[in-house]
Amino acid sequence: MFSGGGTGGSVTPLLAVAKELRENIKEIDLLFVGTKNGPEKKLVSTFHLPGTPVRFRIIKAGKWRRYFSWRNFFDIFQIIIAFFQSCILLIKEKPDVVVSAGGFVSVPLAWAAFFQKIPVLVHQQDVRPGLANRLMAKTAQVISTTFAKSLNDYGSRAQWIGNPAPQKPADSYIKQVRKQYELVGEKPLVIITGGGTGAAVINQLTWEGAERLSQVAQVFHLTGAGKAPSIARREKLAALYDYKWREIISSEEMLALIADANLVVSRCGLATLTELCAFNKSAILIPMPNSHQEDNAAVFSKKEAALVLDQEKLDSYKFSESIINLLNNDARREALSYNIEKVMKKDARERMAQLILQLANK
Repeated sequence: MFSGGGTGGSVTPLLAVAKELRENIKEIDLLFVGTKNGPEKKLVSTFHLPGTPVRFRIIKAGKWRRYFSWRNFFDIFQIIIAFFQSCILLIKEKPDVVVSAGGFVSVPLAWAAFFQKIPVLVHQQDVRPGLANRLMAKTAQVISTTFAKSLNDYGSRAQWIGNPAPQKPADSYIKQVRKQYELVGEKPLVIITGGGTGAAVINQLTWEGAERLSQVAQVFHLTGAGKAPSIARREKLAALYDYKWREIISSEEMLALIADANLVVSRCGLATLTELCAFNKSAILIPMPNSHQEDNAAVFSKKEAALVLDQEKLDSYKFSESIINLLNNDARREALSYNIEKVMKKDARERMAQLILQLANK
């Protein structure tokens, strides 16, 4: 039983592991537990897997904010309801292992599994541990980590494995996806994404610079669920042949486009960073200010593995200028591509699958 949600970042690594497990054990039953309104349901439902698809179940999700908010008074009841929903779900499904890569939807499930003596594996993706993972770590037999630094945060139960990365899509599938989204021609391909939930600031910078960018590149812009451009703006963007946008696409389609891109512009969620490392992509990273993403970006900046930009110092001209300058600098992009390959361990998908099976066998 996998769990995570609210953003796509806690979902895509688990789907990569799900595929690894299914390819090794055809009869394995896989279930994903997530939220009602997050992007995880679509990501799971559109994920192609040999054999039986990953099943999906919904439970309540309440978030505890470490600052005063009236929503905390309501969400505490959501958390309590989610705990009892989790207890019932675990009794019904009888999973051998519960696995989470973060997200508040997973916390009551992990604690319910702990009380029912079901093994729990928690994966720490980011450099900075979040509250949800710190709460779940108390229930876990194993905490796997992306970075060696996290071993100090979790003690003897922690294992440094890297972050599970998906397999590179086949060339035939990449061509199919490019044709599907009309990304054809000789211009370089630039992917701009703020993640599954989108980034309003990056969207605005992209829309304002779209005309200039589309003159030198094919731009595919993932705006995030519920963050489509206004009707008036859509009419202007429609006139730009080499600019395409979607709110959200399947994880496999996004992988295909990232794998074939000349440059990726992204937030600093670990799922996307892992894909960039796996496919050796030159990238521009714009971390969310005052968040754990700044810690993630610092790792890549220190290793000269990506160009990191400060959102608070950006306007549309600086944004588009940074992209165009990097596109025109083949040597710099080659160096970034070379360095980013070395940031993360390469066999995390296989290692996590092994840990899950070890817990199941116990």
